[in-house]
Amino acid sequence: TRSLATAILYIRPCIHFRTHRAAPSFRGTHFLLLPEFFRSPRSNYNMDAQNKEVAALIEKIAGLQSAIAELPSLSPSPEVDRLFTDLVTACVPPSPVDVTKLSPEHQRMREALIRLCSAAEGKLEAHYADLLATFDNPLDHLARFPYYSNYVNLSRLEYELLARHVPGIAPARVAFIGSGPLPFSSFVLAAHHLPDAHFDNYDLCGAANERARKLFGASEDGVGARMKFHTADVADLSQELGAYDVVFLAALVGMVAEEKAKVIAHLGAHMVEGASLVVPPCSFSTKMEAGALEKSDELATKELAF
Repeated sequence: TRSLATAILYIRPCIHFRTHRAAPSFRGTHFLLLPEFFRSPRSNYNMDAQNKEVAALIEKIAGLQSAIAELPSLSPSPEVDRLFTDLVTACVPPSPVDVTKLSPEHQRMREALIRLCSAAEGKLEAHYADLLATFDNPLDHLARFPYYSNYVNLSRLEYELLARHVPGIAPARVAFIGSGPLPFSSFVLAAHHLPDAHFDNYDLCGAANERARKLFGASEDGVGARMKFHTADVADLSQELGAYDVVFLAALVGMVAEEKAKVIAHLGAHMVEGASLVVPPCSFSTKMEAGALEKSDELATKELAF
């Protein structure tokens, strides 16, 4: 549930970037997924009804954010699961909420909720990483994580996006920034889509890397031998980035658009010319609704240049 809650606030379609040294300045883009309501004129009656719907939804989500913020811990528990289930239930149905028009107070609430979702996701992944580590062959039990299939679908879509923009790509070295304690996206890409690539996984948290290393770094099927884990801040990486043919950026690296733009600019300044950057941008979090990962037609792709 928390994975989906995070996706609701960070709608996870991917943008693909190619780096070009000739134009080092970052040119951002804004892509707004607008509901059908805004695409055709409606009556004042419907506008009033829509405004009431928006106000009610914002009030509900604000109440959930307050309740989640007051929890003594975001680790898995019945109360934590209940609140995040309520959040998902509130956010999943299509709604006319345009977060760019929220009040400053509600913008701050939304950002705080995104950070809470991120923290809860980390707790959830750490919990399941420890659970999987109790098995003799952890990789045989990955499906015990309730959203593993989402990562399988997401990794497929990310690879298809990459292959569409760079036909015939066969990268030798890949970096995954923000891999966490359960680097499922990196693992699925390595195991099923990029079988000859070596993956360097970066995360700020040393404990997360230790958990990931126990699960994936010792696999005997060859995938583990191609996955390394490094504790580092992406802002501190420079020459290292020039070694990669492809860099994947996790959705929660850069919690708001401004932070993510800085990360992307930094990557663009240090990646080698012609390398590819695949980004699930927080600029797509322009509505409080989730797009199912299976609905690839709802994924938007843009090609930008540095």
